[in-house]
Amino acid sequence: MNDLTYLSATECMARYRAGDLSPVDVLEAQLAQTARVDSSLNAFTETMADSARAQAEESERRYRDGTARALEGVTVAAKEKHQIAGMDVVEGSNAWDGYTAAENAPIIDRLLDAGAIIHARTATPEFSIAAFTHSDRWGVTRNPWNPEFSPGGSSGGSGAALAAGMTTLATASDIGGSTRGPAAFTGNVGYKAPYGRIPGVGPMSVDYYRGDGPMGRTVDDVVLFTNIISGPDPRDHVALRPKVTLPASFPGVEGLRIALSVDLGGFSVAKEIGENTRRVAAALAEAGAEIVEVDFAWTRELIIGAAMPHFGHMMGSMVQGLVGGRVSELSDYARDFVEQTRAVRASTAMFDAAKAEYAVQRELARVMSGYDALLCPTTAAVGLPAGDTLVNGIDIDGRIVSGLEGTLTLPFNISNRCPVLAVPSGHAENGMPTGVQIVGHTYDDATVFRIGKAVESLLPWTYTGTHRPAL
Repeated sequence: MNDLTYLSATECMARYRAGDLSPVDVLEAQLAQTARVDSSLNAFTETMADSARAQAEESERRYRDGTARALEGVTVAAKEKHQIAGMDVVEGSNAWDGYTAAENAPIIDRLLDAGAIIHARTATPEFSIAAFTHSDRWGVTRNPWNPEFSPGGSSGGSGAALAAGMTTLATASDIGGSTRGPAAFTGNVGYKAPYGRIPGVGPMSVDYYRGDGPMGRTVDDVVLFTNIISGPDPRDHVALRPKVTLPASFPGVEGLRIALSVDLGGFSVAKEIGENTRRVAAALAEAGAEIVEVDFAWTRELIIGAAMPHFGHMMGSMVQGLVGGRVSELSDYARDFVEQTRAVRASTAMFDAAKAEYAVQRELARVMSGYDALLCPTTAAVGLPAGDTLVNGIDIDGRIVSGLEGTLTLPFNISNRCPVLAVPSGHAENGMPTGVQIVGHTYDDATVFRIGKAVESLLPWTYTGTHRPAL
C-alpha cells in the first residue's frame, strides 16, 4: 500500500514546502486507493478527479513560487450535504429531487480559500438522520477496519474514507453525534465545536444542537482544520466573533483535574470500551492529571425525552416538509423517523423539550464543577452491524438497548455550547476501534485539544504500515 495515502495534513504540507513531495503525488495515490477499495466500502458518492488534478497542479505551482495558502494542496473529502456551487445535493434520498447549489457552504468556501483540494463527496444516511450510513439511494457504507460493521453515521462516509487512506481530511457535521460516532468507529479524530464556532447553512444552522466540523487522523490535523473553518460569516449571524484561533502546541496535562465517567449515569457500555476508557484515564493520571470518577443523576429517559421533541420539531419537520407526500419513497428507517417525530410533535411542545434540556444541562454543569474537563466513552457499542436499521435495538454484551443508546454523544448536543473532542482509545477484539470523548466547559476549546494531544502522545494510534485496515 502506498504510504502517501495515509500522510497527515501537517506532514504533507511540510514535505510540499521542502519540495520533496507534490500535491499531485498524494492526490494520485489517493485516487488510485479509491479505485482499489471503494467499490467494497462505498464511502464516496462521487469523485471529482479532473477538477482535483487541476487544483493539485495549481497547488504545486504555488509551493514553487512561495504563494502557498494555509491548507495548500491538502485533499479534503466533503460530506455530500456540504453544498458545492453547481453540484446537486440529494442527501441520499429517492423521495426528494434535491437541488443544485447556487453557492458553496461556508465550510467549503473556507477550505477552497485556504487552498484545499476537494476531490470527493462522502456518503451519509438519508437526510443524515441515523447513527449508521446506508440508504436506498447510495447503498451500504462499510467500515474499513471490519466490513461487517458500519462506520457509524451520519458522517460515516467521511470516517470510512479517512480510515481507508482515500483522503487526508474530511468534513463532518454533528446534531446527535454525527461527527464523534463515526470518528470513534473508524479510529479517527472528530471535533464537535461549541455552537456558533463554525458557520453553517440556514435554516438548520439555527438549530442549537448541530454544527459543521472537521475530521482527521491526528489531533494536529484537526486543530489546523478547525482554525481554517471557524469564525464569523455574514451568511450565518449566530457564528461567533471574534474568531478564536487554537494554538499550534499545547502544554501537558500536569495539574489538570479531569472527571471520569464510564457509563454517563447508567448507560450500558461494552466491557472492552470501558476498559479502553480506563486505560486512557490511567495514562493521563500517570502524566500528572488528577482523575476523579464521578456519578451522574440524570437518566437515559431524561436525555431521550429532551432530544426527541427537539428532533421532532426540527429535523422531523424539515424532512416532512421536503418530501411532502412522498414518504413511502423514503428508506425504511427514514419512514420510521418521520412517523415517530410526527407523533412527538403532536404530543409535545418545544417548551417540554426545553425543560428537559435544562435539566440535562444543569446536571452536566454540576458534575463538571471543580474539574477542567470530562472524560467518557464516545460509543457504548463496539460496532453497529452494516446495513442494520437498529429497529430491534443493539446488543451490548448480551443486553438489548435502543438504537439511540449505541453512542454516548447526545447529552453534549443538548449541551451544545460545550466543545467535545473525540479521539481513539484502542481496539476491540472484533478489530473495531474504540474512542473517548473529552468534554470541555462552555467555549473552552483549547482545553479539550490540550487533553486530546496528550492522549495521542501517551497512547499513539497513528496510522502506520502495521496499524491500518487490512483492505
